[in-house]
Amino acid sequence: MNRKKEYFNRDLSWLSFNQRVLQEAEDPTVPLYERMKFLAIFSSNLDEFYRIRVAEWKRLNQLVLKTRKQLKESPKDVLRKIERIVQRDQDRFNTIFWSQILKELAERNVFIITEKQLSKKQEVFVRKYFEEAVKPYIKPMEIVAGKPAPLLDDKSIYLALKLCDFDKPGPRKFEYFVVEIPSRKVPRFLPLPIEKGKQSVIILGDVLRLCLQLQVFQEYEIVEAYSIKLTRDAELPLEDEFSGSLLKKVKKGLTARVKGHPTRLLYDKSMPVDFLDILNKVFDLNKGDLTPGGRYHNFGDLMGFPTFNLKGIHYEALQPLRIKSLDDEHSMFDAISKRDYLLHFPYHSYDYVIRFINEAAVDEKVRSIKITLYRAADHSKIIEALLKACEKGKQVTAFIELKARFDEESNIHYAKELQDAGAKVLYSFPVLKVHSKMLYVERIEDDKLRRYSYLSTGNFNENTSRLYGDSSLFTRDKYIGREVASVFDILADTRIKREFQHLLVAPDHMRHDLYGMIDREIKNALKGKPALIFLKLNSLQDRDIIEKLYEASQEGVEVKLIIRGICCLVPGVEGLSENIKAISIVDRYLEHSRVLIFGNDGDPKVFLSSADWMERNLSRRFEVGFPVYQADLKRELMEMMEIQWRDNSKARIINKMQNNSYRKTQSQTKRRAQIDLYAYLKGKSNQ
Repeated sequence: MNRKKEYFNRDLSWLSFNQRVLQEAEDPTVPLYERMKFLAIFSSNLDEFYRIRVAEWKRLNQLVLKTRKQLKESPKDVLRKIERIVQRDQDRFNTIFWSQILKELAERNVFIITEKQLSKKQEVFVRKYFEEAVKPYIKPMEIVAGKPAPLLDDKSIYLALKLCDFDKPGPRKFEYFVVEIPSRKVPRFLPLPIEKGKQSVIILGDVLRLCLQLQVFQEYEIVEAYSIKLTRDAELPLEDEFSGSLLKKVKKGLTARVKGHPTRLLYDKSMPVDFLDILNKVFDLNKGDLTPGGRYHNFGDLMGFPTFNLKGIHYEALQPLRIKSLDDEHSMFDAISKRDYLLHFPYHSYDYVIRFINEAAVDEKVRSIKITLYRAADHSKIIEALLKACEKGKQVTAFIELKARFDEESNIHYAKELQDAGAKVLYSFPVLKVHSKMLYVERIEDDKLRRYSYLSTGNFNENTSRLYGDSSLFTRDKYIGREVASVFDILADTRIKREFQHLLVAPDHMRHDLYGMIDREIKNALKGKPALIFLKLNSLQDRDIIEKLYEASQEGVEVKLIIRGICCLVPGVEGLSENIKAISIVDRYLEHSRVLIFGNDGDPKVFLSSADWMERNLSRRFEVGFPVYQADLKRELMEMMEIQWRDNSKARIINKMQNNSYRKTQSQTKRRAQIDLYAYLKGKSNQ
């Protein structure tokens, strides 16, 4: 086989996913402000992509030639491809925003104007606003070639200013400054007083362009002003993880991250070359670090664009569904002792998770509570319940992943809170991240130990549960409970070794177990029996497991894939993957659940999992996949997967061209998975 044709590059595939986000932003059937949100998501995604993935390719490109030749791909070539794709996508973004979104805002009598379009009355309003609300955050920083560069926050945007002293005689001499646009302190978009029935908005950077001259730099003339954004390498720099306190190293690494090496300077493309050269020298940039953009950056702030009480600009709210049989029971323990429950967010209410942990915190029969925390909400109700459990004398154990990217600080904070309250707090392992989502409660009932487990594909985060599509299982199954207890034993002491018959546990067992189930489907196909592998994942990147799926396809196994983001597998290649079909669904909710279905000769094996099929998840993370045994719930998951497979509104085909064409089906009825799933679950909610 020609291996170069077998795999998509993971980062180019990710860019293809971000293009699907952009498709939502240009879809006229999507409500106006939802389209703006997709522009914000696209922008934020791309910013993180540069902080993480582009930064890694640039580090690889710095390796000696001999080492670079050993890589599967040339970092230089990949960086060139990324630059070309990103520039094309940025142009498309600008067309959507400036030519489409602004036009639709204008049709609703909302206008974005610059400082040069202000009326006299509006200018007075803006200057007063700047003096009272913005000026306290203005701290000009001079930039001088040959001197240390000012430390720019990579989450912020700045105005780069070229100044000239008014009073000095002789040839004009210029000085250069940068000023942060304080959009994390004050709103990025300032609504202006209505004039002539028009609602106008000015962007914060333009407020600064208007006011800096007279209200900050009175003794200078501002000759030029351009917006810039410096993106840094966000890899958390840790020394040897195997010795000393990892907590201290993470804290030290967070400080060092602020000073990470620049990976991109996004600048206003109208900036003159001589000004750009000065920035290059001061910030020690290379040509490949420069990305031309427009007058404004950081469009992630569009999430906060004022709504002005406009009608029809958002999706119609879907009320979180209740489950009658859970609501009718006096306690969650009574309900779960009778049967297992599946919850699917954001369709179902997350209150059941909060209710369960709150009940466990005060229940006299509960002996201990154990939980893994990767990302928790701000002002987390989960943390509050754990603190309450500590107050009530429960044995609380929390494994907190300190290396959850960009959540390190909040996790350190929660760890200290819990530790101070008396909880046993376990921290990250060297090299290995703990990404599993588990809650385990031991309860004494009739003098017997009962194990209650809550296992999920998503984080213990009540905020993201309203935005992310995840599935979770409540169970008192004794076999699952014993193995969940074993997982927590390993988390407390990695020297412990256990075998698992029910859970899929990475990094030691999951890969082997997945291979076994794929091989079983291959054997069934070779015997002429129906053979099916039906997967839903966020990302499919691990080459070894892709090889197994290719093998399955070659032997006649039907492989159906629903992959939200990265998909390095190439479907539909004759002689390699012609039995593999793949789609991606991007819609109002972020598809986040991982569902694994193996045909198993008519007795399907169905799992949910915290793990994507990426090398890092299967080999360098602590992950847990869990079976769904109860027949009606197994059937429910399989029916939900078929609903998603029938989508012909928001599903895109993943193909060799990576052109994100919308999927057409033979059905004349429009199928939209997320709306259809809500209707399906609503019909079951009274059961």
